[in-house]
Amino acid sequence: MKLVIGGSHQGKLDWVQEQFHQQTIANGADCSTEELLEKPVIWQFHLWVRRMLKESVDDVQDMVRRILEQNPDVIIISDEIGCGVVPMEPFERHYREEVGRICCKLAKQAKQVYRVTCGVAVQIK
Repeated sequence: MKLVIGGSHQGKLDWVQEQFHQQTIANGADCSTEELLEKPVIWQFHLWVRRMLKESVDDVQDMVRRILEQNPDVIIISDEIGCGVVPMEPFERHYREEVGRICCKLAKQAKQVYRVTCGVAVQIK
């Protein structure tokens, strides 16, 4: 598994498509669980986590483990959402914390981790 992180609209998807020649993508904003288990790239992973939390999925981290077991070569692309002003709404704080914790675990397990800013990637692991 590879993890690609960076701020919103920083060119992460374009970089992954150019670097790894991948065009088959699961969009975390609206894809099914089956797509996450099969497609080589998961884009907007942070939005998938948000959807799962909104749908009151009991253990999002368990679902992440399942994805990694069944799709071990996946490239996961996620926005960094923990920077900036801490939101007042409890759900928003919980969501940011959950994405951060999951991305920390993903980074530990990843073969490679990249941070993309302005379309330029830096390998950080």
